Amino acid sequence: MTATATGESQAIAPRILVFSTNNISDPGIDLAGSSHMHYSPNVMVISLPCTSGIKPSWILYAVQQGFDGVFIAADGEECAYLPDCAERTAGVMTDAQELLSEAGYEPQRVRMAAVCSVCAEPFTNYMHEYSRSLADLGPSRKATA
Repeated sequence: MTATATGESQAIAPRILVFSTNNISDPGIDLAGSSHMHYSPNVMVISLPCTSGIKPSWILYAVQQGFDGVFIAADGEECAYLPDCAERTAGVMTDAQELLSEAGYEPQRVRMAAVCSVCAEPFTNYMHEYSRSLADLGPSRKATA
């Protein structure tokens, strides 16, 4: 929280990096924009072919570079590339949470949900809820011992 000139508290909007997929979640995220659904302008999206290709080290790097959280907009069972994409992506999540913890960050700084091509409203809701959750955690700084 920061104080304004009038002394009121103003919440800081967390910076969120979203890993999205070209064929499944990108259209849902695009639909949120074209439907004029609002979420924080501090949400930045990187498109990939498949979420199972995300490296846990990318998530740690994003947090180390100042992102308050990383959201994986997963394909779920709809992946066109791998039949076990959901299981692989769940493994990425587990490994990323371990990496974050080992580096002194809260594992809650990474979150995943399935986002489909028509999931504009759910995506917007995820961003609002995740922003609130990250605001409660505070800025991404290493936890001190």
